[in-house]
Parts: sequence; structure tokens; C-alpha cells
Amino acid sequence: MQFTITDEYIELYKLIKAADLVDSGAEAKQLIAEEYVTRNGEIETRKRAKIKVGEVIVIGDVSIEVIK
Repeated sequence: MQFTITDEYIELYKLIKAADLVDSGAEAKQLIAEEYVTRNGEIETRKRAKIKVGEVIVIGDVSIEVIK
């Protein structure tokens, strides 16, 4: 899936929620804390990591490409 951002970046937990993969920010934060989220192939545990255009976030079998 592709996700379009209009700002310079989006915080990781907000991206997961905005992409409709969870019902709440708390659920997104839990996924991140439990190391279910990868950023460009590496496990990302920072809930507020700044995700920029061109990065790829993977949660389970869902891949999110961030575009402008």
C-alpha cells in the first residue's frame, strides 16, 4: 500500500493509525513496542520515529510505502 504525506514527516504510530491498520494510537504504540514493525528492513521501536518520503514500513504482511 502507498501512503501520501503532505508534511516533511509523520510519526510512526500516527502513520500506522492513519493507514487504518489499528483502531487507536495506543494499539499502534503496542505493536511498535512489541517489535512487530520494521522500517526499511530494520526493527523500529521508537513510537515517534519521523517517517519520511521513500521509507517503507512493514507490519506483518502489510507493507506501507510513504510517498509525497
